[in-house]
Amino acid sequence: MGALAVGSIVDVVLLSFLVIVALAIVQMKDLLAVIMLTGIYGLLSASFFVTMDAVDVAFTEASVGAGIATLLMLITITMTGRAESPQRHKPLLALFVVSVTGCLLIYGTLDMPYFGSADAPIHHHVAPRYIQDSMQEVGVINIVTSVLASYRGFDTFGEAIVIFTAGIAVISLLSVVYCKETLKEFERVNRSLHDQHLILRVAIKILIPFILLFALYVQFHGDYGPGGGFQAGVIFSAGIILYSMLFGLSAARRIISHSIIKITAALGVLLYGSVGIVSFIKGGNFLDYSVLATNPIAGQHLGILLIEFGVGCTVASVMLIIFYNFADRSELGQNKEKGSV
Repeated sequence: MGALAVGSIVDVVLLSFLVIVALAIVQMKDLLAVIMLTGIYGLLSASFFVTMDAVDVAFTEASVGAGIATLLMLITITMTGRAESPQRHKPLLALFVVSVTGCLLIYGTLDMPYFGSADAPIHHHVAPRYIQDSMQEVGVINIVTSVLASYRGFDTFGEAIVIFTAGIAVISLLSVVYCKETLKEFERVNRSLHDQHLILRVAIKILIPFILLFALYVQFHGDYGPGGGFQAGVIFSAGIILYSMLFGLSAARRIISHSIIKITAALGVLLYGSVGIVSFIKGGNFLDYSVLATNPIAGQHLGILLIEFGVGCTVASVMLIIFYNFADRSELGQNKEKGSV
């Protein structure tokens, strides 16, 4: 009973912090402060998910909500400016729309079972199957991985395609083509700028190998603990983005060029789909990994390993595509102001 009371207090405190941070975000006019508070909101959300025993969701929220999203928003304000523009819209109309939408959402939850109720339909439908039979059918300790990569592999495949489509959309709308003279000018400016931050550059050089190594650990440890392709891809791309921010885009492109990123994004989705096609050819259903090896459990392990690797490649590549294109736009705008482009 004491542990339950402590857990309830922690939940109330975290939810209170979330409300306070949300109100502060609404009141802030400094966009840099808004981005920092948004990152804090993501970390608080991840902490709340941990207390709810949803560790995989917490991992995703920490890496995406507080990690890569913060980095992408930082590069975005270099194009838009740090200060919020004067008010040009009617906030009362927006407040009314949000309030009506919120009330409808709350009304839609009234028919849902109480939180934690043992009589909830999910506890009598799919949950017992996953909990009791996933180890025998899939052979993966982490039930979340079994559900995402095997039981609902179609949904995860769709999510990977959505991410890939987002990358294509960003390329189509924001891609910038530079001439060689412009690239040389960018490299000269970046070199002169980043030489001023020697301590940061040395610290980042030490940290980045560990960040990338941790991404590989998350990628291939999803069978046994929280992690998988989505989280690993975000962490890996965050390491490259951090390198780009300290050493410049020209240095990052020498490591991972834009063309390689585009090919990797497509290959990740292709690898995922190919696993389904191979399983179909071998006599099973689409994305039925059991037929990939003589032992069904070994086949499940092999299929999950391959599709998670495909997801990781696609996610990492699309995140870098978004960053590269936003950063290109930012550099183009800055150099136009200076009259160099």
